[in-house]
Amino acid sequence: MIIELNPEHPQPRRVDQVVEVLKSGGLVAYPTDTVYGIGCDIFNKKAVERLQSLVREIKGQPDHSPLSFICRDLSNISEYALVNDFAYRTLRRMLPGPYTFILEATKLVPRVMLNKRKTVGIRVPESPIALALIEALGNPVANTSATHPDGELIPDPWTIEELYGHSVDLIVDGGYVFPEPSTVIDFSGDLPQLIRKGKGPVGDLEYVELI
Repeated sequence: MIIELNPEHPQPRRVDQVVEVLKSGGLVAYPTDTVYGIGCDIFNKKAVERLQSLVREIKGQPDHSPLSFICRDLSNISEYALVNDFAYRTLRRMLPGPYTFILEATKLVPRVMLNKRKTVGIRVPESPIALALIEALGNPVANTSATHPDGELIPDPWTIEELYGHSVDLIVDGGYVFPEPSTVIDFSGDLPQLIRKGKGPVGDLEYVELI
């Protein structure tokens, strides 16, 4: 099933329809500022496990591989991750935007969402649709990018329906996106590390170590 949302001004009633699917444990595909993602409620263990199985099936990654998740704003991030002063100043300057920040998780993060390092990847995308879903749901959404089996990013909801229609419960049509991965910066250690250079300028963080 596909539901159309205005990418700039998502219709509240339709947002509520999508959120009902998330609350019931469903998987939803939706646009962000970088790619189309597939997500679920982070507090629904069965939904998270379904999403992890989908990652394994489509992307060939192992079961229980860590997922990133989307928060509504910086204060919301602080509930789920430990943010030191330097990271806070950086995140405040760069969010919302096309970035994923690796941070040490707080105890509020469900165990099914954690890796061995107890870190999490968190985004606040500059996407009215994604942020409206988080706001209406009341908590973050686990997320993985929608890709072809070869890893190519999917730019539109119709291709997602063709490839994932049997696996997801709802697809949000927010129009065509020009997909590009987010830039990933790890703030979980003593020094920030640039894990992946993607969409969005790094600016004064270009000095960080590139792994």
